[in-house]
Amino acid sequence: MSRSSSGFVAGLTAAALAAVGFLAYQASASAPDSLGKKPDTSPSASASRSPKDKANPTALPAQSGSGERVVYSVGEDRVWLVGGSGKAQRTFKVTPSTVDPVPGTYAVTSRSGTVTGTDGVAIEHVVRFANVDGIAIGFSAAVDGSTPKPDPSKKTGGIRESRKDGNAMWEFATISKKVVVVP
Repeated sequence: MSRSSSGFVAGLTAAALAAVGFLAYQASASAPDSLGKKPDTSPSASASRSPKDKANPTALPAQSGSGERVVYSVGEDRVWLVGGSGKAQRTFKVTPSTVDPVPGTYAVTSRSGTVTGTDGVAIEHVVRFANVDGIAIGFSAAVDGSTPKPDPSKKTGGIRESRKDGNAMWEFATISKKVVVVP
C-alpha cells in the first residue's frame, strides 16, 4: 500500500470514528435521565400487604411508598391513586398486560391522549411509566370501553382500565408522578 493510500484510509477511519462519537453524544444527550437505570427495588418500594388484609381486600398495600403516587399491584390487578396525605383517593381493578413491570418505584415518563394500542385497539388517556425489553408499560382505556384479557401469545404493555378510571388516572398521573409497583 502506498503512503498516500494509507494516509487516505487513516483519514477515513478518523472521520468515521468522529462521526460515530458525535452520534453517540447526540443520542446520550437526548436520552431521558432514567434510561438504563434499574427501578428502586428497596423493601419499602416492593413490599406487599403482609399478611393480606382479608377484612378489606382493597386496602392500600403496606409499605407502598409515601406521598402522592399511583400504586399498582401486579398480583391483585389493582390500582390506587394516593393523595399527598397518604390516603387512597380512588382504587379500581385493571386488566393486566402480558408483560409486567418489575416491582419498584418509577415515574410517569410520557402520556398520549389517543393512540392505537399494540393490540390494534383505539385507546385513550395513555400514561406510560416503564419499559421492559423494549415494551412500553402504561395504563390506558379502550375508547370502546372494553377490557378484554390480552392475547397471551403477544407481548403487550397496556394495563387496561375502564374509561371512567382512565379519566381519573389521566387527571392524577401527570409527567413525573411517582408510580410504585408492588407484587
